[in-house]
Amino acid sequence: MNENGHNVVDIRSLKKYYPVRGGVFKRHIADLKAVDDIDLSIRKGECLGLVGESGCGKTTLGKTILRLHEATDGRIYFDQPKDKIEEVERLLASQRPEEIARGKTLLGIMDITRVSRKRLLALRKKLQIVFQDPSNSLNPRMLVKNIVAEPLVTQKLVESRELEDKVVSLLNTVGLAREHLMRYPHEFSGGQRQRIAIARALATNPDFVLMDEPTSALDVSVQAQILNLLKKLQSDFSLTYLFVTHHLLVVKYISNRIAVMYLGKIVELSETEELFTNPLHPYTKALLSAIPVPDPDTGIEKIILSGDVPNPIDPPSGCRFHPRCRHAREVCREEVPKLESAGEAHQVSCHLWREL
Repeated sequence: MNENGHNVVDIRSLKKYYPVRGGVFKRHIADLKAVDDIDLSIRKGECLGLVGESGCGKTTLGKTILRLHEATDGRIYFDQPKDKIEEVERLLASQRPEEIARGKTLLGIMDITRVSRKRLLALRKKLQIVFQDPSNSLNPRMLVKNIVAEPLVTQKLVESRELEDKVVSLLNTVGLAREHLMRYPHEFSGGQRQRIAIARALATNPDFVLMDEPTSALDVSVQAQILNLLKKLQSDFSLTYLFVTHHLLVVKYISNRIAVMYLGKIVELSETEELFTNPLHPYTKALLSAIPVPDPDTGIEKIILSGDVPNPIDPPSGCRFHPRCRHAREVCREEVPKLESAGEAHQVSCHLWREL
């Protein structure tokens, strides 16, 4: 958290639903609840890991924060003082129409989901993304020089006579050189292409970067190089990361805190070391038990989850994990658990966590 006492990103009751249409007239018949009522804060200078099975909503959450997807409901505050956020939330919860109206007016300035396109364009300088597969995220018809320069030109951040030197400086920062300027993406290895994508993300001097599984398409040795690079860049440029991945050992290495996501909801949030030594949610325990261990005689229990991930169009009642949880009870089927404090800097969404 920074000196002014506020988070880089503060999310309140965020929802992202995709309409499901059916019938001859393609009427709206249901919603796919990719992100469902999430509260989450990301501190300045930290790397927050976001983990969960494929399809749980990790990438959707990240892209909604950047407004690459439009939110269905909720608020996303970027780089706003905590006291100002609480004031807006108080106004919105008021029973007085004039206070609610004032709160909505402030949201138009402070909330990423509601700001004007002009204001959003200015915010883009501070909000960037590194995609999962550089083979798809880099334009194969553009030279590296133009790929890295594009955000600088779009945001009008550098004079044309200084553009090439700035691009070379960015390439040097990620371990590439001037000799790479006039090449196309297909002329590079996977690791080098991801370095180019990182250089492009750094071009606007951002505060917050969404890392959408940036190492999953790379060999293990190259993954280590990219992770070390990301840690160095975070320190050198005071960056804040949201690191989306399904690889628990990767997120353990790079993250300060970890949020575990299941079927559109955060089920556990904790400091990294605390999560690995003292997991509280049954789903988190199952994920950690799946990490391969070189010694077959360790005696670590492997938790095999029954069934498949439920359909997000028709999620289970109560706790969404209860159909696959071996500890589930009647209360789990009837009541939705809240994300509650389970100690200092540790939160969990489970009715039974004290007993497990």
